[in-house]
Amino acid sequence: MSDSQNLSSVEKIKTSSHGLRGTLKESLQDEITGAVREDDHALVKFHGMYEQDDRDMRNERAAAKLDKLYSFMVRLRIPGGAITPQQWIAANHIAGDYSTGAIKITTRQTIQLHGILKRHIKPTLQDFNKVNLDSIAACGDVNRNVACSSNPNTSPLHQKVHAYADRISLVLLPKTRAYQEIWLDEEKISEPDAENDPLYQDRYLPRKFKIGIAIPPDNDVDVLTNDLGLIAIIENEKLLGFNIAVGGGLSTTHGNPNTYARLATVIGFVAGEEKVLKAVYEILTVQRDFGNRSDRKLARLKYTFDRMGEDAFKKELESRCSFQLETAKPFEFIDRKDKYGWQQDHTGRWHYTLFIENGRVLDSEELALKTALFQIAETGKAGFRFTSNQNLILSDIDPKDKQIIEDLLDKFNLNDHTKNASAIRKNAIACVAFPTCPLALAEAQRYLPALISKIEPLLAKYQLSEQDIVLRMTGCPNGCARSYAAEIGLVGTAYGHYNLHIGGDRQGFRLGDKYRENLDEEKILEELDNLFAQYKSGRYENETFGDFSKRVILNS
Repeated sequence: MSDSQNLSSVEKIKTSSHGLRGTLKESLQDEITGAVREDDHALVKFHGMYEQDDRDMRNERAAAKLDKLYSFMVRLRIPGGAITPQQWIAANHIAGDYSTGAIKITTRQTIQLHGILKRHIKPTLQDFNKVNLDSIAACGDVNRNVACSSNPNTSPLHQKVHAYADRISLVLLPKTRAYQEIWLDEEKISEPDAENDPLYQDRYLPRKFKIGIAIPPDNDVDVLTNDLGLIAIIENEKLLGFNIAVGGGLSTTHGNPNTYARLATVIGFVAGEEKVLKAVYEILTVQRDFGNRSDRKLARLKYTFDRMGEDAFKKELESRCSFQLETAKPFEFIDRKDKYGWQQDHTGRWHYTLFIENGRVLDSEELALKTALFQIAETGKAGFRFTSNQNLILSDIDPKDKQIIEDLLDKFNLNDHTKNASAIRKNAIACVAFPTCPLALAEAQRYLPALISKIEPLLAKYQLSEQDIVLRMTGCPNGCARSYAAEIGLVGTAYGHYNLHIGGDRQGFRLGDKYRENLDEEKILEELDNLFAQYKSGRYENETFGDFSKRVILNS
């Protein structure tokens, strides 16, 4: 069992929080600072938000002897990433009223708003609640937003598989009513200590927990990068069940060799909804009871799984489930990219995948993206589905309404925007990083577009522009944009400097390796120029850049 000695400070905060309430009500009433109280920093995450400050303004405010410019990021819980046009309209208005105005599509198929002042948190969450959206458990040491293959064209059984995301999310929600009491002003139903949560108890999990559901042959959710992955096994247009994969996770710490990125291990197959939900639930209880509660850097499920070993972990899981896992079924992944443009599913409905660079929805001089999506939502003719690659699918469009959406796409140049983006740009994602993420060591989403503009001429130089190379950038080693699982991964080490990782595969079965350390932009471009030259001259026919890098560069 998990070592109860030497608990980390966060563990003590959780167990004494009275069901995640802490002193959040008192923090909200404190008008002296824009921050919450120290212990509430940890608790507020369980309510779907992070306290942040504008790092661009730190020095200026410090020189003026002012407190940091504190604000909050609020992230919604949207299992499988699907919302209605009415919910998008609400998000558009809420972003304008309370945040920076930009809507950020995350790598886990949800949206988050930045720059929300403390006094605006309650109205933000209350306005979302009016359209049946919430941020419960979108952050914190609990199961977070459940991701699922996003495009309905993936399979005729997409809807059936996609429904598991919502079911799993509901089963794994914390039972405390703290969110409703603090943010929605609902009456207290019972005393906090009387609430019974058989899953999370009063300890919750040792660390965050992520679940992804994939529908082969698409792996757009990067299923093996999750703590728990469900891989749908479909034969003869029938859902047989799911392969279970455990122990994925990409966060590391620079200079700490005990931390590492890892892809999940497939441990078996489960058939039937009842057994699938039971297996998912009990994997969390194993992590709850055996996970490291002393060192948060070693607290993810991947470390628990490796410490216990596959056989012991599986035996413990089967004991708790009261059934044995079947042998894993064969499956195949082809790629992880989004299918841009129009696609028609088996029911005749249309879906349009729109390229949104790094998931940032805002109006600029070049592209009125936010206004365009608002007008599309106002028609009520298209659903909104977020992808794990930070893009948006305008979905479930009736054939008779397709032209209405097409006309708006053309009116705002969104069709050309998607068609004209280069292959590497459309396959790139980045985390938020500066100016709001407190963990960022380097830029990511603000910088990557400019860097790609300098990489594109290098690809053209070697006639490689059409290659679907997967490039990802993070501002720190936590891996939010999955850089370690890319063909080209850039991981921030200091402002303007990155480690360069290469050799990940196109399908999501292999991590890349660190190739060069602490490079500035000039050195990054120099290294990529050299790598592209070698790839051009030495690749096999149809060999991907990641496979070539692994075969030739890393093994030389």
